[in-house]
Amino acid sequence: MKLFAISDLHLSLSAPYREGVPAESYKPMCIFGQQWQDFYRRLAENWRETVSPEDWVLLPGDLSWAMKLPQARYDFDYLAALPGRKVIIKGNHDFWWTSLTQVQAALPPGIVALQHQAIAAGGYAICGERGWLLPGHSDFQPQRDQRVLDRELLRLQLSLEQAAQLALPIILMLHYPPLDEAAEDRCFWEIICRYPVRFCLYGHIHGDKSPAFQGEYQGVSFINCSADRLGLRPLAIG
Repeated sequence: MKLFAISDLHLSLSAPYREGVPAESYKPMCIFGQQWQDFYRRLAENWRETVSPEDWVLLPGDLSWAMKLPQARYDFDYLAALPGRKVIIKGNHDFWWTSLTQVQAALPPGIVALQHQAIAAGGYAICGERGWLLPGHSDFQPQRDQRVLDRELLRLQLSLEQAAQLALPIILMLHYPPLDEAAEDRCFWEIICRYPVRFCLYGHIHGDKSPAFQGEYQGVSFINCSADRLGLRPLAIG
């Protein structure tokens, strides 16, 4: 059994996906560049070449463009048909994500939604939260964002407390990057460093843009898992 990660799939199927048939998508990702061309077929092929049924795949947010939960049903079905058990968290574009109870009820078997909780998989405690913009980010507006940031920091601590109870090294999923490129904007790190976090997986940043820290920092590996940065292929973790 292995662990993999990939984020920011931005699925938008308007009909069931059928192999060999062009996907019916209400928001084709190819409008964002050639790296998204023939996205559904390429992702499915890469996924099946990489992931086995007994593996786990961690998805740190922005799973679907759907605005309401019922609109995401074909995206869930597409994901469920791929090998492995999946763990998802909420991203900034996952507007379909209502209450955790409603999301869990809508998900097919083999997909787990995490919010303020943790599960054990592959010798790790897995937890995750959305996160938010760092205070030093150029788009951060204190009057608008500080309250949300404070709430996300509290939720992060709750999730890590749940993970710590499993007495395993932790894999933390955050949708937003938790450190800036110089590892100086540290409000998330001040919580992360209190726990035995081994990997911190995040997404949100696409393409060649890299204004966030990647690599090892004080024993924690920070990894951007955005699908286009991974060539639409799940990345092995650990």
